Amino acid sequence: MSPRPFPIAFARFRRLSLLVLMPLLVSGLLLLSSPAPSWAARGGRIGGGSFRSAPSMPRSYSGGGGSYRGGYGGGGYRGGYGGGIGFPFLIPIFGFGGGGLFGFLILMAIAGFLVNALRGAGGGMTSGGGSLAAAPRADGPVSIAQLQVGLLASARELQDDLRRLAATADTTGSTGLQRLLQETSLSLLRQPDLWVYANSELGQVPFASAESTFNRLSMTERSKLRSEVTSNVGGRRFQDEAAASGPTDATSDFIAVTLLVASRGRIPLKTISSADDLRDALGVIGAVSASDLIALEVIWQPEGKGEVLSTEELLTAYPQLQHL
Repeated sequence: MSPRPFPIAFARFRRLSLLVLMPLLVSGLLLLSSPAPSWAARGGRIGGGSFRSAPSMPRSYSGGGGSYRGGYGGGGYRGGYGGGIGFPFLIPIFGFGGGGLFGFLILMAIAGFLVNALRGAGGGMTSGGGSLAAAPRADGPVSIAQLQVGLLASARELQDDLRRLAATADTTGSTGLQRLLQETSLSLLRQPDLWVYANSELGQVPFASAESTFNRLSMTERSKLRSEVTSNVGGRRFQDEAAASGPTDATSDFIAVTLLVASRGRIPLKTISSADDLRDALGVIGAVSASDLIALEVIWQPEGKGEVLSTEELLTAYPQLQHL
């Protein structure tokens, strides 16, 4: 018997439709992305992590095989999605904070995964049945959350806490990173009278796209700094002696802090529109467990002694911030 042509034709039509529509959708979202940030002040950075595949899968995910070769900041995916896509498919979680560039990068990650998977989908179509075979996933989806807070610059204790963490935090493993995340969240929670702006964003991407997506988001936030005065990433500490860290200038208006988290588990962040919402968000993000935490970045400015971050500079660099 000759193979039935309709299922094969339908599969090819669906593949072509996705390849055509996805770039159009991504291009449309690009037009809505955030403006280029201003070069405001020097800052600091603490973080680390690893996107290696877990030795055992979380209870809510299934699949096997494949891993990232290389840790945080490098390596290439060696697992396989083989000949197709498993449905229901992952979608970004929009509506938390208005999307913007964060939502665009999340969608780009999913678009890239779709295109790569569809390119190999031909191997999953059998001449006899004309069906797409979905290969097992190499790992479960990854939740990526971003929480940003703008505080009055009189939050000197927060700057001191961040410098202390940069000098002492163990950023080489998940336990140390979870402690860093918890300590940073607590430091922010202790400054409620100085909270002025905040925003939360959340998305979920396939494991194969998680590392590159996280790195792009990190680079976006780091580009808002004139330079990094204080750094502790992956166990490597750096202090720019030529631009010593210290208190912000007396005329500075704000301190901006960004928490970027990648987790194997769900992060139930909600829209932030009040101080109570921010308090809840800090509690949620600070509670991510060490077993779920894949990568973490804490980025703040100003950090250089005598630096200034004005209201205009803050809202230009962080246009998604909501007034509390």
